[in-house]
Amino acid sequence: MIHNVAWIGTGVMGAPMAVHLQRAGYQVYAFNRSFEKAERLRTEGIIPCRTLRQAVENADAVFSMVGYPSDVEQVYLEPEGVLKSMRPGTVAVDMTTSSPELAVRLAEKGREKGILMLDAPVSGGDKGAREGTLTIMVGGEREAYDRVLPLLKALGSEAHYMGGAGSGQHTKACNQICVAGATAAYCEALAYAHAAGLNEQEVLAAIGGGAAGSWQLKNMAPRALQGDDAPGFYIKHFIKDMRIVRENPAGKQLEMLRTVLDMYEKMADEGLENQGTQVLYRFLLEKTLR
Repeated sequence: MIHNVAWIGTGVMGAPMAVHLQRAGYQVYAFNRSFEKAERLRTEGIIPCRTLRQAVENADAVFSMVGYPSDVEQVYLEPEGVLKSMRPGTVAVDMTTSSPELAVRLAEKGREKGILMLDAPVSGGDKGAREGTLTIMVGGEREAYDRVLPLLKALGSEAHYMGGAGSGQHTKACNQICVAGATAAYCEALAYAHAAGLNEQEVLAAIGGGAAGSWQLKNMAPRALQGDDAPGFYIKHFIKDMRIVRENPAGKQLEMLRTVLDMYEKMADEGLENQGTQVLYRFLLEKTLR
């Protein structure tokens, strides 16, 4: 029976996700490297912790949502990390978009210590995290998935068991390939509309319900037109995801992904890495006007 939950990483995505679990009746212990970000959740009944060990040592399940594969590796494998501090028999769920190879390695390390490890990246962005409507893609042992499924249902509208360790990360790679294409497509379409003298809002209304429609067009294109560059999904994290895909043997020949990655790396070089992915629209406009 899961009652106490450790939550590691209380950023744009992690904070609202931790709150959903607390409101679902679990006692959440939160850790963040910047303690102040965990402290803010105290008003929700979440207990902020100053160390990983304090957060996980009495947990029935541990969830993590951090930035990069290197962060995942540090959180789980450092001397006072999750795998060292968890009790045998518990479940750890990493929801970070990370590498399939690391997911497999963590599952093997967890098994040595009697810990069931799942890789469970998500799709739906900050909006999905706030509203509890994320899609969750899970790899690992089925037994562990079944044990945490009630918690996953508190975090998202869909949870999909994809197979053994690393399968969740491979599925998220497929998701990010689609997102890369859809993001570049709506930004280029709006830049074209602007250059052609069309009303971009009217263009969105005209094409959004047809074959061109997508989640990105519906949710992110309006932000782009409003000049809202706030990061529902950081450019730096999108670059990280695309690099993970490109560096996997299965991703070597993905020409579209390589093109989109090149555009985002150019934006990062211009200091935009902490903006949202929708800033590509403004970048394309400025490039056109140069």
